[in-house]
Amino acid sequence: MNAPTIWIFVPFAAGLFTLFFLRNRFSALVGGVVCVVLALIALRIPIDTALVLGSVSIKISSSVQFFGRSFALGTADGPLIAVIYGLAALWFFGTEASGSANRFVSLGLMIVSLLTASIAVEPFLFAALLLGIAAMLVVPLLVPLYQSPGRGVVRFLIYQTFAMPFILFSGWMLAGVEASPSDLGATLQAGTALGLGFAFLLGVFPLYNWAPMLMEENSPYVTGFLLWALPTFTVIFALGFLDRYAWLRASPQLSNAFQLAGVVMVASGGLFASQEKHIGRIMGYAAITEVGLFVLAMGLKTTEVVNTIFLLVIPRGLELAVWALALSIIKRKAYSLRFNEVRGLARRYPIAVAALVLSHLSMTGFPLLAGFPPRLALWQGLAGQSLTVSFWAFLGLLGLLVAAMRTLAVFVMAEEDKPWESNETWTQTVMLGVGMIGLFVLGMFPQVMQPFIAGLPALFEHLGQ
Repeated sequence: MNAPTIWIFVPFAAGLFTLFFLRNRFSALVGGVVCVVLALIALRIPIDTALVLGSVSIKISSSVQFFGRSFALGTADGPLIAVIYGLAALWFFGTEASGSANRFVSLGLMIVSLLTASIAVEPFLFAALLLGIAAMLVVPLLVPLYQSPGRGVVRFLIYQTFAMPFILFSGWMLAGVEASPSDLGATLQAGTALGLGFAFLLGVFPLYNWAPMLMEENSPYVTGFLLWALPTFTVIFALGFLDRYAWLRASPQLSNAFQLAGVVMVASGGLFASQEKHIGRIMGYAAITEVGLFVLAMGLKTTEVVNTIFLLVIPRGLELAVWALALSIIKRKAYSLRFNEVRGLARRYPIAVAALVLSHLSMTGFPLLAGFPPRLALWQGLAGQSLTVSFWAFLGLLGLLVAAMRTLAVFVMAEEDKPWESNETWTQTVMLGVGMIGLFVLGMFPQVMQPFIAGLPALFEHLGQ
C-alpha cells in the first residue's frame, strides 16, 4: 500500500460510490467516517516507516506513478493530511444538519482528494491543473440540475480559469530565471505572471466579487466549503513556489507586494462587510478578509512565516463550518438572508444565532475565541515591520466587528412579548454545540493545535530558514 492510494484514490473512489449507490441520509455518515479514518491513519501510521503490530509489519510507501506523473506524500505531510481530512469530516458530518444534497458529500470527497493530490504531484506545477479541476467540480455543487448558473458562479469559474495559463507560463519561465537571476526582464515577466495567477486564484482585490455573490445566490453550506477548501490549498501551493525558488524568497519587492495585497483585502473586506445588510454576503467578505490575512502572513520577513500561516488553518476551517451551518439553518426560515428578513430570529433559532455570532466574532480575532491566537501571532510579526500595515489591517478587522454587532442587533430585534423557542433539530443542536465548544477550546487552549502544526514547517525545506 502507498500513501497516494490511501489519501487520494480511496477518498475519490468513496466519492464515486457515495454518488451512485448511497441515499442522502447515509452519505453524511459515510463521508465523515471515511475522512476520520483517513485522518487517524495519517496521525498514527508514519509514511515510509515500518510499523510492527505483533507479528504483522505495516509500511506505507511514499510514492506512486500515475499516467506518467509521480504522486508522493512523505512523513512531513502526515500532520497536514490529518488536519485537512479532520476538517473535511466536520463539514461532511454537518451535511444532514444543513440540508445539503447527496452530491455535496460525494463531490466533496472527490474535491478534497484532488486538492490533496495537488500537494503530492511531481512536477509540482501540475498542482495548478488539479486545483482547476477541483474548482470545476465545485460548479455541480453550486448549480442545481436544470438551473442556469448565477453571476457569482460564472465569475468564479472565469477567474479560476484565467489563473491557470498565468501560473503555468510563470512556472515555465521560473526555471530559466533560477539559472540566470540577473536577467531583470525575465525576472519581471515571471514575477508578474505568477502574481496575476495567484491574484485570480485567491481573489485578491478587486477580483473577489464572486465570493459575496455566491453567498447570496447559492447554498451557504456549499459556498462555505468552497471558501474553506480552495484558498487553503492555494496558499500551500504558493508556499511551494516560495520554497523552491531562492530569488522569490529573497525578493523584497515580492514581500512588499504580499503585504500590500493582503492589507487591501483585509481593509476592503472589513469595510464592505460593515456596510452590508445581507448576512450571507457578510460571511463572503469575512472569508475574503481571512484570505487577506494568509497573504499578509506570506509577506512577513521573519522565520515564522510557515508557523503563522498554519496557525490560521485549523481555526479558519472550524469558523467557516460553524458559520455556514448556522446560515443554512436560518436560510430555511428567511430565504433572502437580508436584515429585514432575519429580524428577531434569535428568539426562534437561539442556538443557530449564537453559533453564527460566535464564529463571526472569532473571525474578528475576539479574545477567548479560536481566531484570537493566530491573529495575535500575525500582529506580533506585522508590528515589528510596518505600523501602517498593522493599522489598516486593524481597521479591516474592526469593520468585521462592526458587522458582527449590526448582525447581532438585528437578530435580537423582537417584540418583548414574543416567547423564546428553539426550532433547531437535535442533530443541528449537537453539531452547532460541538462547533461552539471547539471555538472556545481553540481560543483558550491554543496548545491543543500544537501536535498538528508542530511538524508542518518541515514540508518546506528552505522557507523560513
